This record gives sequence, C-alpha cells and structure tokens, in this order.
Amino acid sequence: MNSSVVTPTTTAVRLELPQATLLGDLTVPANASGIVVFSHGSGSSRLSSRNRFVAQCLQRAGFATLLFDLLTPEEDEHFEARFDIDLLTRRLLGATSWVRREQRLHDLRLGFFGASTGAASAMRAAAELGSQVHAVISRGGRPDLVLPALHRVSAPSLLIVGGQDWPVIGLNEQAMDALGGPCQMRVVQGAGHLFEEPGTLEEVADLAVDWCTHYLR
Repeated sequence: MNSSVVTPTTTAVRLELPQATLLGDLTVPANASGIVVFSHGSGSSRLSSRNRFVAQCLQRAGFATLLFDLLTPEEDEHFEARFDIDLLTRRLLGATSWVRREQRLHDLRLGFFGASTGAASAMRAAAELGSQVHAVISRGGRPDLVLPALHRVSAPSLLIVGGQDWPVIGLNEQAMDALGGPCQMRVVQGAGHLFEEPGTLEEVADLAVDWCTHYLR
C-alpha cells in the first residue's frame, strides 16, 4: 500500500431509511472504481477502529467506503437487536439502496465488508442482491449464522480468519462448503478473533485491498 497517497475527505451522512435514520461516514476518492459498504459486528458501530483502519487502506487504494451504524442509539440499548440478523440485513440493504440513489456512487461496483456477526448480514444481503454485489469480505466473521442463504451468494467471497481463532476457523470452513460463488479462506497466522496482535490487522487490510482490486475494478 502506498502511504504517500493522501486519504480523501470523509463526509458525515444521514441515511434516511423507511424505519430509521442512521448515521454514516462516506469517503469517495477521486476516480473511485468501487465502493465497499461495511457491516460492523455486535456491540460495535461505524466508529470501529479496526474497520476504520481497513477502510482507510481501501480509500488509499482508490475505493470509496461507507461505514454506518446499523442500529439507532435506542435500538443499540437492546442486546437482542445486536444479534437480529434479519434486522441488520434490512439495514444493510437499505444502505445499499441509499448508495444506488446517490449520483456519484450508483455506477460504482459494490462490495461488502463484514466483521464478526456483521459478516452474516453481509452474506445475507449479498444473497438477496445477487449479481449487484461484486465482492464480499468477512473478517473474523460468522457467515455460518446464515448458512441456508449461502448457496445464493454469487459474489466472490473472501473469508479472513485468525490462526488462533479455532472455533471460527471451523465455522468458516462450513460456510465455504455452502457458498454458491467463488470463495477463498485466508488464515492470518498468530491472530486471534479481534486481530489485535501486531501486524495482523495490516495483513487483513492487504488481503482486502487485493480482493477489491481484483473484483471491484
């Protein structure tokens, strides 16, 4: 990744969806060739430091990014809402519709980046949208939570898991067998579930940039 490239300005946006107004951060580099919409995990938000790091790397590589809160502040107070995959999927689909209505975004190739439980809603949304989605990336994800929908995911899917995250490795292997489109699983050696170990999140970002460069340009 070229750290000399200036990261473009991020704009705060409001996503007016049928059942909620959600806050987001949109970044669109000049001549962007694709957009990656992030789906954060339970208990997190658009301010997730790990997702923001990956987003900045994608931005420097020429991809637009949208990080947004999947829940309103009131909804986030209810623990069960954080694990309501149906609700979170509807929000991600709503955010995608918002992107498609924006003149400067609607022609960009679309990808999803889901972390932890957010990977489940990303996969479910990709199953619903079919060929409209060109790439899905899961970081320490739980795509197994939507196992019955995975055969309908046609977008090329990258499953990134930590080498020390043993339960999630097995669950992602199950997901790989069920996915309907091209897929790869990459194991980041020495990483736990949160990729807090030195250098591991950078490896996640490199893998994400490579995947998007291949499928979103």
